[in-house]
Amino acid sequence: MTQAMINPDILSWARQRAGLDVYALARKLNVDEEKLISWEQGQVRPTFKQAQSYAHNTYVPFGYLFLKQTPKDELPIPDLRTVGDHAAREISINLRDVVRDVLHRQQWYQEYQIERGADPVIVVGSLSIQTPVLTIVTDMKAHLGLKSWPERGSWEDYTRDLIARIEFLGILVMRSGMVGSNTHRLLSIDEFRGFAIADQFAPVIFINTADCPEARLFTLIHELTHIWLGESGISDADPRSQRQVERLCNAVAAEFLAPEEEFNTHWQADISNWKTNLPMLSNHFHVSQWVVARRALELSLITDSEYWSYVNKVYADYKVREKNGTSPSYNRVQTGKVSKRLAQAVVSEALSGRLLLRDAWQLIGIKPDKLSAYARKELKL
Repeated sequence: MTQAMINPDILSWARQRAGLDVYALARKLNVDEEKLISWEQGQVRPTFKQAQSYAHNTYVPFGYLFLKQTPKDELPIPDLRTVGDHAAREISINLRDVVRDVLHRQQWYQEYQIERGADPVIVVGSLSIQTPVLTIVTDMKAHLGLKSWPERGSWEDYTRDLIARIEFLGILVMRSGMVGSNTHRLLSIDEFRGFAIADQFAPVIFINTADCPEARLFTLIHELTHIWLGESGISDADPRSQRQVERLCNAVAAEFLAPEEEFNTHWQADISNWKTNLPMLSNHFHVSQWVVARRALELSLITDSEYWSYVNKVYADYKVREKNGTSPSYNRVQTGKVSKRLAQAVVSEALSGRLLLRDAWQLIGIKPDKLSAYARKELKL
């Protein structure tokens, strides 16, 4: 069999990058550990089929194995997650690959906007980290065409409406809980809740949908604040964060969704169980009870232990619902993953012949023979 003239140093780099030890990868490849070690040490070369399997199971492009030097694998946007007194946290291969996939789509859309002579998105970087919270909230709601808070509808309705308004401004909103469509590569909320790319022509908000739905609205506004400030970064939206930009984004999201003055007016501090406040305030502001609890914590109306005890229960209940629930259609999920605004641009270019159908497939995950039906049913084109 023909041997693959790969760089053995790349093999060990790819395995370690994927977080796999020799034993785990050998099992995936169905080979002896000794053989895997011999490949990585350059004593023996794998066949092309074996090298392709190695690349597949370590999540690197096959061509990487032939590079002379290990590629740089730096995260292209700042890591703003909570560190506290600990060393910088590792960034998983799943997070790296999600950022890479989002940047691929974002860069296509950036070129598309520039080529068609589109104006920059005016809200990107329009305010600064020194701007008062109330000023930022007022400006955001003015551009989104919002009143103080919704008058009717559920928090799910509010979320959908906000996403539509945000995309109307020219900001792509992408949502997913996995790498691509790989159900074996799930994202973790313990690692991040979202990130923002504050580009003038193609700003992006990404929301980790491994998070419970009740929490995603807060993440959406947190990341939207990053866009307003012109500050790209990966966030965990942790209320304990000491980073100035993260504290500001948290404060803006809290004030945006549940204004302090109105919140304090309706909060009942003299009742025996603070959770009794949640349904009423949830209905008043049309946000989830999770957001109400988060706001109560921000205003020191409940303790850290009360908040985290409640949040842990919410997540436990969500896992049960998720396990027993039904999933929406692939096309609907895919539209949320890549942003409806991006999907409309890609489909329009593909159906007009200006973009190859296979390139459209790579960008939005819709097969060429399904594209016309997808355009009619999901995008109303």
